Parts: sequence; structure tokens; C-alpha cells
Amino acid sequence: MKNADTAPPAAGAVQPVRWDLEGVVAGLRQVRVQWRASQHRNVEPGGREFPSRDALIAISGALRGALFPLRLGPSHVRQEGEDHYVGYTLDSTLNALLEQVRLELRYTARHDGLTATQVEERAVQIVRDFAESLPGLRALLDTDVVAAFRGDPAARSVDEVLLCYPGILAMINHRIAHKLYLLELPLLARIVAEIAHSETGIDIHPGATIGPSFFIDHGTGVVIGETAVIGARVRLYQAVTLGAKSFPDDGSGGLKKGLPRHPLVEDDVVIYAGATILGRVTIGRGSTIGGNIWLTRSVPPGSNVTQASSQHEVLKPEPGQ
Repeated sequence: MKNADTAPPAAGAVQPVRWDLEGVVAGLRQVRVQWRASQHRNVEPGGREFPSRDALIAISGALRGALFPLRLGPSHVRQEGEDHYVGYTLDSTLNALLEQVRLELRYTARHDGLTATQVEERAVQIVRDFAESLPGLRALLDTDVVAAFRGDPAARSVDEVLLCYPGILAMINHRIAHKLYLLELPLLARIVAEIAHSETGIDIHPGATIGPSFFIDHGTGVVIGETAVIGARVRLYQAVTLGAKSFPDDGSGGLKKGLPRHPLVEDDVVIYAGATILGRVTIGRGSTIGGNIWLTRSVPPGSNVTQASSQHEVLKPEPGQ
């Protein structure tokens, strides 16, 4: 009997394809080396250099569960076991977050001149501060959930809002990401924000400052820039953009970073679907911005901006405002 390994292939059998993997691997290595040299990267074998998107997906999901255990936690959690679940989840999740914080701080340490001991002390303090902020973050998110319930006649309960509305999911991640941003972890914050962007189609930069009772109805296509400041009880509809009008040059061909360049939206403003507001302009308190408006100038409090009114130079407040 012939050995199966040396027997000729059966008629019609598909033969394995041989790839030139050595050549491809070598080519990819060469491109990586060229990239690292162009970016002046140190070659430090052993250990991971950057935070992990996969790890942060797991961390942000676990934090959602810890914040809302009976709705966004696992199905086995019951009210009498909430504290146990939250404590257990936070213990493992905060340690996982600590490792990602270490990675970002080590990445920036080469520029900041921090020692390994300073990085570790700073990482622990950041995660401790983040953990202590969670009760306040939950309370803030509760105002967003209530705003969505009150602002949408189709919502049957606050539970439906929390379980189903993409705007709420985006805001949970934004509130988490914004805290990380304030703790000077811009890379971790951006990754957490982009996880929600991928899931919901809502793009909120973690640097954006958003007040309580914020509601994004429908949500897909909403863009909120880094330096936007949004007051209390603001409502946006789908495809709204709060963006930058221009990007000043730094004199060497690059763009100046960190300049205030996005809108200021005061309290009790409603912005309808498709509106685009660009630049460091102010939308006055209590104003309504109609759908598909293109706006690059400030409007006073109580304004009602429609496509017709936007053609005029002066936008007057609504009667009684």
C-alpha cells in the first residue's frame, strides 16, 4: 500500500498554491524600515509600542456595562448582584485600562523626558482619577437619556432609549473619551471615540465639550469637531456638522494645532437635519437652525434661521425672545 503522503493526487483534486511569501515579507519589512526612518522612530525590540484598539473595544464595552449594569451588562446580572458585578468588572477593566495608559505614556515619554518610574506613577494616578469620575459621568449620561426620551415622541421608555438609540451609545463613549482627553491621553481618547464612530456613524471628537441633557436624534452623519463647545439641553438631528471653516498654516507647510475653530452652541438650541455650521461662531441661546442650512456667522439668542432667513444680513430673534 502506498504512503498517503507520496500518493499521486486524485483526479480533479485542487492543488495547493505556493505563494512567494519570503519576497512579500521582505518587501513589507523594507517599507516598515523606511517609514520608521522617515518618522525618526527608535527601534526598540521587545514589548508593544502602541495602545491596542482591540483592548479598548473590550474596555469601553465593559465600562458601558459597569455604568448601566442591568441594561448594558451581561444577561445574568440581577439587581441584588449589581454591586458585585460592577466591582468585579471595574477591577479587571481598570487594570486593563492601566496597561493601555502605560503604553500611551511610554510612547510620549520619549518626547516628555519622563522616567519609567514617573510613567508608572502618572499612569496609576490617571486611572485612579478616571475611576473616581465614573459616578459623575453616569449622572451626566442619565441627563442625556432623559433628554432623548423627552425629545422623541417615538420613545416608549428610557430603557428603550438606552438600549436602542445610537446617539446615546455615541454619548457614552464620548463622555468616557472626553474624560481621557482631559486626563491628557489624546490617543486613547481618540480610539474610544472612533469605536463609537464605527458603530453609530456619529463622529464626535473627544475634545468637544458637551453640556448635560444632550440629544442626537437619529444621528447618522453627525460631526462635532475638537474645539466645539455645546451648552445644556441642545438637540441635534442627523447629518449636522459643527466643523471648522479654515485651517491656518503654521508657516512651514503644516496646520496649526489646537486653535479654537469650531462653533459655540449655547443652551437650548435645536439644529435640524443636514445643517452645516462652520468656524468659531456662536449660536445664541434658544435658537433654532433649520435643515440644510449653511452657516458661517454668529446668530443672536432666540434666532430662527431658515433657508429663507439665512439670505438676510441680520437675523432677528423670534417674537417674545
